[in-house]
Amino acid sequence: MPATDNELVDAGARDLLVNAVREAGTLALKAFRGTIKQWAKGRSSVVCEIDLAVDELLHERLTGSGSAYAWLSEETEDDPVRLNAKTVWIVDPIDGTRSYLAGRVDWAVSAALAIDGRPEVAALFAPATEEFFFATAGGGATLNGVPIAANSTTSPVGAKVAGPKQFLKRLAETNTKVVPMPRIGSLALRLARVAQGELDIAFAGTNSHDWDLAAADLLVHEAGGALTTLAGQVLTYNCPEPVHGALIAAGQNCHATVIERTRTWRANPA
Repeated sequence: MPATDNELVDAGARDLLVNAVREAGTLALKAFRGTIKQWAKGRSSVVCEIDLAVDELLHERLTGSGSAYAWLSEETEDDPVRLNAKTVWIVDPIDGTRSYLAGRVDWAVSAALAIDGRPEVAALFAPATEEFFFATAGGGATLNGVPIAANSTTSPVGAKVAGPKQFLKRLAETNTKVVPMPRIGSLALRLARVAQGELDIAFAGTNSHDWDLAAADLLVHEAGGALTTLAGQVLTYNCPEPVHGALIAAGQNCHATVIERTRTWRANPA
């Protein structure tokens, strides 16, 4: 009998992913707070030589040896072959490059394997704080091998929230008193804080990409939370344009409440 998608993930991709992401994190950490070449990318982004080195390592480890998996990474030229692939690695070599270059610890290596548009296995490694998040579809989420869970509170009142200031302001305008938390440079790590219960709610702005989200998405859902659009729609990955609008992550109960309170944002997202 042929193996199912999940069986294939469990049998091969799981160990491959864990080992590759750990190795990538170690490589990035060795250069951390050193002298690193960097340059502008586009109008508002920055890239450095370690982004590219980590990307090359992950590409070699995850797609080498005749792997049938396609590839989508922030630091690799997009290959349209991925659009016809059932399985694709979605990778951000260093999520939070500005934090990395500034010597802050809020950056991470992020990678997930998506099957038919949804992540099935994911790893997120923050080497500077020695945090390794891992999740498989239907198998739960862990931090350093210990199961994690999103907070189960229903009301957003008093919730610990992180994200763009305009979202926190709009939430406050719904007569919801929340506790703004310090900025987290890595979007993937910000969302993972919801999965582990350190944040109650996290917002993402209107220009996040597959590579920012895929690994953290699976972590949040497997931890009992939800990551969706402001209209409550679950994300689909590996589309022709891997870009997403405004998003919200929270525990399932709180997520439903916040979606209702922010319904007026849908026609005019920040």
